Amino acid sequence: MKIGIFDSGLGGLSVWKELDKLLPDVPMVYVADSGRCPYGPKSQEEIVRYSREITDFLLEEGCSLLVVACNTATAAAISILRTEYDLPFVGMEPAIKPAAQASSSGVIGILATEGTFRGNHFHQTRAAYATDTNVLLQVGEGLVEFVESGELSGPKVKDCLQSYLHPMLEAGADQVVLGCSHYPFLKPVMESIVGEKATIIDPAPAVARQAKRLWDRIPGTASEGMRTFFTSGKVEQLEAFLQTIDPASSHSVKSFSGYDSSHQYGS
Repeated sequence: MKIGIFDSGLGGLSVWKELDKLLPDVPMVYVADSGRCPYGPKSQEEIVRYSREITDFLLEEGCSLLVVACNTATAAAISILRTEYDLPFVGMEPAIKPAAQASSSGVIGILATEGTFRGNHFHQTRAAYATDTNVLLQVGEGLVEFVESGELSGPKVKDCLQSYLHPMLEAGADQVVLGCSHYPFLKPVMESIVGEKATIIDPAPAVARQAKRLWDRIPGTASEGMRTFFTSGKVEQLEAFLQTIDPASSHSVKSFSGYDSSHQYGS
């Protein structure tokens, strides 16, 4: 009995880190689809196909609960996955509700991919919890690529983030929601930009808590604590990133079976 976690790339490791703290003895399998990252500009049909392929793979690995640690894949595919597979799924929730509730100015900013903004769940959540709130939307173009390359700070990263965050601050935003699981790895730079003017909201801890709640309801869970990581990109890229965010641990990193350079999975 294992927990499966997948993302378009390395970003979902922000969720894995939180889940690892809550369930240190539970075996987990992580899939980074870095070979086809980013998902944001891709069509819903493509993202649904990728999500099915990874779900099938994680089922073969023995996973009994799946965390879609990707905002874009959650928006495009999780409702379909829930109808097609008989196991619990946890997705990324747009943290609009806590941001709207915490805002004193009545203005919140949301930094996300275009795929997340296209999703029905985002619009439903916005309509349910932010009708009286001025919601500023910003596509974080280039941020996923920074994280995938391991560039989590530096002048280029800061300049890019300033171009996204300063207009929000100037418009009065006092809460900034991170709507992509890659973005929490850039949170220290964001906080250096916004200072005390705004709070950066990372949804990863809440998603991890929900996954734990569902896991605790599954009978017969094992306690082995093994972690296995797969990537459809470069193994050394994932290994280096894991050493950056979790240097005290050793990790088993493997290629995602069936992936090839034409970005198609083998039969």
